[in-house]
Amino acid sequence: MMPSQNRMFDRNQFLLGTFASNCSGGMTVTKLPERWNSSWDNNLKLAALLDDAGIDFMLPIARWIGYGGETNFHGSVLETMTWAAGLLARTREITVFATIHTAANHPVVVAKQLATIDQISGGRIGLNIVAGWNKPEYEALGLTLPDDHETRYGYAQEWFDIVRALWTRNQAFDWDGQFFKLKNVLGDPRPGVPLPIINAAGSNQGREFAVRNANFLFTPAIDLSRSTEEIAALKQQAKQVGRDVDVLTFSHVVCRPTEAEAKSYLEHSGKTHADWDAVDNLVRLQFAHAQSFPHDLLALIRDRMAAGHGGFPLTGTPEQVADGIAALHAAGFRGTTLSFVDYVEEFPYFRDNVLPLLEQRGIRIARPASVAAA
Repeated sequence: MMPSQNRMFDRNQFLLGTFASNCSGGMTVTKLPERWNSSWDNNLKLAALLDDAGIDFMLPIARWIGYGGETNFHGSVLETMTWAAGLLARTREITVFATIHTAANHPVVVAKQLATIDQISGGRIGLNIVAGWNKPEYEALGLTLPDDHETRYGYAQEWFDIVRALWTRNQAFDWDGQFFKLKNVLGDPRPGVPLPIINAAGSNQGREFAVRNANFLFTPAIDLSRSTEEIAALKQQAKQVGRDVDVLTFSHVVCRPTEAEAKSYLEHSGKTHADWDAVDNLVRLQFAHAQSFPHDLLALIRDRMAAGHGGFPLTGTPEQVADGIAALHAAGFRGTTLSFVDYVEEFPYFRDNVLPLLEQRGIRIARPASVAAA
């Protein structure tokens, strides 16, 4: 049965998800042999674990070429639309997002794909819109990355306007825009419930796009006092255009019985055995083409890039990890993604030892025993 709304719109708890499990290495740029293998079998195992634990969503990264280095970090990536469809067909409650680059995917096709997956999933699909930033990927696809953010987001706006029109109009229509010329186009079927929309943006143009179109702006949490101010400003910016937009971030988890064990493994995975060539390629591309990370802080978080792709560090005992998540909640974030060196091996410890603490603190709601055991 189709739900009345996607669970991403549930206001009763701090949202938790995973990030980049469709990508080789996940979010950890490490040479360790136990680094994440993004095979379909592993993603299916992870989705089952998350679904059973009541985790809210899975968010993928859309990549077309890797970052080089010894591991060619993100060189092997499962395509996100088909990945989402497969996972949603095999799960019960979790929301799964498709991450879609506007330049590489036609809006009429995307609208139809998502409407189809909406039926497959019973309303649990979400859309993460990427306006484009990675120049080598554009070149790999035979595309030209516009130098200015105005063009990138102007294209993305028209792209999403078409998707939205296909989901809301009952009659065929023509479209005569700057970037698209469409004739007698109709969206049928259409999603049965509103889809949650995510957009990661750092530039002024990007954030204007996010507050006008997305339900969730996705941004790093580097300095929480700074994040608190930015979140308040973003919500006020959204309010000025009659919208309510929440903010998500991403975190990297190294949770162990003792703080010493956690810090030792973080050093082992994210420094001693980091793939620094891949890290430097990643940082260089962020500086050159993206504003997702604040450029005045990017040079300070090179180590975080190795350990968790720049994510907020949740390192320590279960109590300390819970403290970190509570701090994100207090800063105003609506939720966070989680990443691990090996998601399938490490998530059960997080599930058994951190989730109960979040429930005790009122950040998460305990699942009914009948649901948890289903």
